[in-house]
Order: sequence, then C-alpha cells, then structure tokens
Amino acid sequence: MSITAIILTLNEEIHIERCIHSLKGVCSDILVVDSMSTDRTCELAEAAGARVVQHEFVNHGLQFNWALENCNIQSEWIWRVDADEYIDETLGNEVKKTIELCPQDVNGLYVRRAVVFMGKKLRFGGWRPHYYLKIIRRGHGKSETRWMDEHLHVTDGNFIKIRKGFQTDENLNSLHWWINKHNNYSNNEAIETLFLKYGKDIDRGGVKPKLFGTQEQKKRWMKKLYVHLPMFLRATLYFFYRYFILLGLLDGKAGMIWHGIQGWWYRTLVDAKIYEIKKQCDFDKEKIKEFIKSQI
Repeated sequence: MSITAIILTLNEEIHIERCIHSLKGVCSDILVVDSMSTDRTCELAEAAGARVVQHEFVNHGLQFNWALENCNIQSEWIWRVDADEYIDETLGNEVKKTIELCPQDVNGLYVRRAVVFMGKKLRFGGWRPHYYLKIIRRGHGKSETRWMDEHLHVTDGNFIKIRKGFQTDENLNSLHWWINKHNNYSNNEAIETLFLKYGKDIDRGGVKPKLFGTQEQKKRWMKKLYVHLPMFLRATLYFFYRYFILLGLLDGKAGMIWHGIQGWWYRTLVDAKIYEIKKQCDFDKEKIKEFIKSQI
C-alpha cells in the first residue's frame, strides 16, 4: 500500500529538506504545495525528490483540500506533515506495518506528535506527546476549513492509534519570527473564538466537541468552555493552569518562554483583538454575528 505526504509551504527553506528526508522510504510520493515562496523552498524540495506545485493560499484547510482534489494523488493513504515537522524511523516503520494490515473499515491513523522548542522537547504543561489524526485513506477524509485550529477528520469508518514513534514539530526560526507568526495567527484566532461564542447557528461540519473523545474533540470541547470565561482573565487562568497545575515549569527556561508567550501573551493578544472587533460592532450581538458570517 502506498502513501502520499502533503506538505504545505511558504518560505520554508530552513526546514524543507529535513522534512522530506525523514519521509523518504516511507512515502511513495511527497507533494509540496507551495504558497508562492520567495526563498529557495521549491528548488530545495525538488532537489530532495519532492513533487512541487504552487497555489495561492487562503487558509491551511482549503489549501490541503485543494491538493486532495487537484494534484493527481494515486496513493491509498495521505499523510499531512507540516514543513517544520519530521518523523522518526520508528514511526515510519510502524505506519508501513499498520497500513499493510489495516482493515478496510479503518480510514484514519493517529500518530504521536511531539513539540521541541528552543532545542528542548516539551514534556509538561499539557504538551506531552498527544495523538493527532495525521493520516487518512484517500476519499474518506479531508481537512476542516476553519481559519485557525483546523483538523483532519475522517468522513466515515474507524481509526487506529500508532503508539510508537513521533511526528515532531521543531521550528528552527528565531524567537522574533515566532512572535510575529503568533501575532498574525491572533487575527484568525479572534474570529474563531467569536464564532465559537456567537456562531452556534452556523454548522461548518468537521470535528465535534467531546470531552471524552479524541484529542481534537477534547481540545474543541475545552475551547468552547474557554470562550465563555471572562475576557483577559481567561488568558491568566489558562497560563496558571498550564504552567503550575500541569507543571509546565518543569520544562525549565524553554517551558517558561513557551507558556509565557504562547499561553499568556498570545491569548491576551487574541482577547485584545476580540475587544477591538466588538468595539467596531458597537458591542451589538447581531452586528458581531454578521461580522462572523462575513469571515467564514
């Protein structure tokens, strides 16, 4: 059975070779869908053996689904890998063995995802390796098209968890770049947060919130709870929960920076942008709902 890896890129020359080389020997086709990079991403990807296409970017979900529908994918399985991720040999071998023995009613494979930040693998604060749906059977799954926090989901059938090996997220860019990225992300996160609170009558399908479900279902359930907490205070509570209750402090200086920026600063920035949107809508609930509908 064959696997196609889909990698979405924009100026990823620092990561793309590492990513592609980790997939060789596991994936029969490595497809890079580039969003008009201005660096050497496409050149390096092709030299490393990937198939490269370019397509204007709207959001990650739409870009991934466009690749599914338009890039002549022939493999039975499709693996979503971010450019700043890589897989280890153990995971690659386990995936190959699993799909060879996979029952026909199984259309999704969950793998363990790890995060390395400033050279340190995060183990605490809720960032120990979790299972994420990364591999789907062609024709039986796709990506949500949300502006933020989109997940793959299977449209029918069951799934299996692969319990060995890791798909590791290790971004090599500077802290300055990382902060700018989160500033840009906060615009989309503000819209998604408003949707969760005010867009109950809009059904976008995809992953359903469920406290005792899969990792993404639990995460979606927690977000629905989070949006009803008081603005600005919730960012502080979230940081306290991650850093002290879930022991993020045990990851040392890297953990302090990660949780301080990604857990508190970023969430506070999102709330500031939500407040700005509400103010522009005169704090009128109906105007806020119309704004949400115009953005999705």
